[in-house]
Amino acid sequence: MSNPIVVLGARIIDGRPSRMLEHRLHKALEVWRFEPAPLVVSGAGEARIMADWLVARGVPAASVVVEPHARSTNENLERSRALFPDAAYLTVVTSGFHVPRTRVWAWHLGIPVRTIAAATPSTSRTKNYAREVFAVPHSIARVAYRRLMRRLFNR
Repeated sequence: MSNPIVVLGARIIDGRPSRMLEHRLHKALEVWRFEPAPLVVSGAGEARIMADWLVARGVPAASVVVEPHARSTNENLERSRALFPDAAYLTVVTSGFHVPRTRVWAWHLGIPVRTIAAATPSTSRTKNYAREVFAVPHSIARVAYRRLMRRLFNR
């Protein structure tokens, strides 16, 4: 079985992928053309639009798996893993600024991943990297809290 390529969702504008999401989709398409595998598009509200974008660019509909319920990085990973529990790892395509947070959640959830960074549009680079200065420590704190609670109450 080939390891699925998981594309993490991002904002949709007027029913179309934002520039950031388009960068992720272009990168996933590039990876898929080099190493064909199931393409999982994950995200509440954006997964169907992502799937349509990929199919319009030549990916067979049968190769695209829509996961339309995830609302966070950890849910994207958990739900995608549930779709392919026997895969050796998930190839996760996300924006470069989002890779560290994705790795934190994958480690915590015990999901082996290979992350591939898509470019971040220059117009949103500063804002998104600045946000991650707070988001990564916040995710680390959430992971630490969950692990502590598990230790305390699941002995």
